Amino acid sequence: MATPMISAQNVHKSFGQLEVLKGINLEVQAGEVACLLGPSGSGKSTFLRCVNHLDKATAGRLYVDGELIGYREKNGTLYEISEKEAAEQRSDIGMVFQSFNLFPHRTVIENIIEAPVQVKKIPEETARARAMELLEDVGLASKANNYPVQLSGGQQQRVAIVRALLARPEVVFADEPTGNLDSNSGTEVLKLLRDAATEQKQTILMVTHDAHAASYADRVVFLKDGMIAGEMLNPTHDAVLQAMGQLEGK
Repeated sequence: MATPMISAQNVHKSFGQLEVLKGINLEVQAGEVACLLGPSGSGKSTFLRCVNHLDKATAGRLYVDGELIGYREKNGTLYEISEKEAAEQRSDIGMVFQSFNLFPHRTVIENIIEAPVQVKKIPEETARARAMELLEDVGLASKANNYPVQLSGGQQQRVAIVRALLARPEVVFADEPTGNLDSNSGTEVLKLLRDAATEQKQTILMVTHDAHAASYADRVVFLKDGMIAGEMLNPTHDAVLQAMGQLEGK
């Protein structure tokens, strides 16, 4: 059986006395669009940050494409890798944050091509051409030379998603990818993520509380109080809404 692209094994995360993740076991296959769905405080974003080793799991193991994330194992003992090594692991993962994390002193196009050109050594001309294609897909080609301050929050969100997809990483993590978008823009972004999985065979893991976004996934995993409460294959908007209502006791 193929190695899962993402594998979480009994992952726990605590902040002081507060236990946020309480033993997450999850596998996401290559090319799958998976969605973690749950109310605020259920642990969705914390889980994503643990997979990327931006937050350190309190217990358990996390693998991306068969590689242990954040640690090296020797004789059954885990040793944390250096921040430089962790950054190298992250360079193979596309990440869309809720806070955008765009450089204010760089234009849209410069923000998008910075990492692919400097880290992945993609030729600048190639990166620019690909960036313009993706910006066209989300209706922002005319904003390529604007600065982030000149964009709305929704536009910045779309730029951040284009940046994450540009280098065609095998895995893309998206934290509330439609959270700052209107309905039309949100649909454009979801189609872009869906196409990345279908056409580029990229694996997408997004977290959201939006039933519409979840309906673009192959599988929805429901989180409640830091634990997996169930999952659904080939979700529809109405089915997700119904499941969310049951989860929240409505």
